Amino acid sequence: MSHTHAAPPPAGPDTNAALAERALKVMTPNYRPAPLVFARGEGPWLWTVDGDRYLDFAAGIAVCALGHGHPDLARALAAQSRDLIHVSNLWMNQPGIELHERLVALSFADRVYFGNSGAEANEAALKIARRYMRLVRGEDRFEIISTTHSFHGRTWAAISATGQPKYHEGFAPLVPGFVHVPYGGLEAMAAAIGPQTCAILVEPIQGEGGVIVPPAGYLQGLRSLCDAHGILLIFDEVQTGVGRTGEWFAYQHEGVAPDIMTLAKGLGGGVPIGAMCVTEAVSQGFAPGAHASTFGGNALASRAGLTVLDVIERDGLRARAQALGERLRAGLQALVDTHEGCLEARGRGLLCGLQVSDAVDRAAVVAAARDRGLLLTLAGADVIRFAPPLIIGEAHVDLALDILRDSLAAVAKEVP
Repeated sequence: MSHTHAAPPPAGPDTNAALAERALKVMTPNYRPAPLVFARGEGPWLWTVDGDRYLDFAAGIAVCALGHGHPDLARALAAQSRDLIHVSNLWMNQPGIELHERLVALSFADRVYFGNSGAEANEAALKIARRYMRLVRGEDRFEIISTTHSFHGRTWAAISATGQPKYHEGFAPLVPGFVHVPYGGLEAMAAAIGPQTCAILVEPIQGEGGVIVPPAGYLQGLRSLCDAHGILLIFDEVQTGVGRTGEWFAYQHEGVAPDIMTLAKGLGGGVPIGAMCVTEAVSQGFAPGAHASTFGGNALASRAGLTVLDVIERDGLRARAQALGERLRAGLQALVDTHEGCLEARGRGLLCGLQVSDAVDRAAVVAAARDRGLLLTLAGADVIRFAPPLIIGEAHVDLALDILRDSLAAVAKEVP
């Protein structure tokens, strides 16, 4: 399956190996990409320039919600690119207005700000929270409480909020005013709240931290703490939002709404876009000139977002994410039950993880799966992550599980 060529490998300098070698000579060394150069995709499948096919259960790190080459998205982008791509936020565009309206209609929010990424959305959230407290409420509150194992992006404030020291290395001093407490523990969170606390920032499900689902009642408990202390609740839904967990937004599983929510990844289906959604009250933290993004909410990205939302609704992809997520976790649980190196199946919807023991070389498992035609990613210290496109079917889930079983067996045989 994985290495059947759709066409003969091209001759000359543009083979996969040659292109990968060229890339490593000119890219900054902050990435360690696998030596695959993809040329095209269709649905949940990707093909390299050499014609090798892969089942994509990474989806560009939970980005390609509609898979690759989706005809509705391709048509919408082509049409929009002919009409209008960008004018900046000195003026307005109709797709941008409509996407604002759609996100307000789908969520708790009254107003929306657009940027280009999850990190930018989180940066905007942190800025509006502090500015709202100081200039609107007139209170000297600036501290943000985040959690260990969290991930909020790569900008300076976002890595300061991130509760993983490996992302801080070499960037000190970090932005002051961030506190980290264990994820899932309400007592620790309550103890950390003080007179300078501005907001609590959490992921409803930790993604990069290891696909960690919080205990029941945690999000409701955070809402109660914020209400009791007069502080803001920020949900980072960059990875969990836009149907990935089976609801439009992961907070909806718990019946609790934040004051601020951030989105990105799946919202554009692969086109860069980020969004910060806020209540009417908190939106007053931004006045004209307080924050901006040159590209944010341009016509092309907004049309992508509208199309993604349309297709998810029309094709029932939230229900599909729930059903296929249950099928995937059942298969992962079967591995936990039968494979001594597999410890826990976790996740919600089509954001799933398999925790493995130290005896299992998880990177080797991912590499073995790649050799067999399946693309996976890692999350946290010991988790293999599954975040496929929302358009997959049962056969894709079953094939991925078969390849994973073979990969675990192959890696186990290599251990002396």
